[in-house]
Amino acid sequence: MTAATIALNQPVAAGQPAPDFALPAVADADTISLGDYRGRSPLFLALLLGLWCPFCRRQLVQLGSFEGKLKALGFESLAVVATEPENARLYFKFRPTRLRLASDPNLTTHRAYGVPKPEPTPELMAQLETVRVNPTGELPEPLPIAQAGKVLQELDGYVNTPADLGDIERQWPQLKALFLIDRAGIVRWANVECSEEGLAGLGKLPSEDVILEAARACAMN
Repeated sequence: MTAATIALNQPVAAGQPAPDFALPAVADADTISLGDYRGRSPLFLALLLGLWCPFCRRQLVQLGSFEGKLKALGFESLAVVATEPENARLYFKFRPTRLRLASDPNLTTHRAYGVPKPEPTPELMAQLETVRVNPTGELPEPLPIAQAGKVLQELDGYVNTPADLGDIERQWPQLKALFLIDRAGIVRWANVECSEEGLAGLGKLPSEDVILEAARACAMN
């Protein structure tokens, strides 16, 4: 499947108001909302899936590695993890991150921001068995998406919890997205998974340099 054939919704684009949200924090009993940032700081928002997703687990590590550089540019960072707070707390107890985390197991924020969820058609299922990926470069060679996910899962020794299994049933095959939102609540940059490379882009993040360059441009607005 190519970028042209993935059925996309209309994700929120640069220049449009960012939809409001109010989500449970993972770290404590607080509620995190877009309003917390409006007028105070620009926001780097990452909409990810549940912890069952080996690509998302790696993206959380990658995003956390340059959270400080975004903060130096004036940005707060928020990663929305699509699992219940209790499930996330258990995971991050052993794998802490510098990212602020919010919980959204039902993908309400993904829906509000128009992040696509392709239909699991026979064509898509066939593509998952043939399109090869190696998004972090840690596999010996690119593997078909379904196989790559299994290999990474085994490499991590990650065993899905009952909460993870429920998340998979609700979420798969949801895509992921990143947004830069200015102090006024306007989206200044967006990156939607697979929008440029089709399924070959699954699990890939823009490079740190690309994200920081977009953040600098956003900070100037």
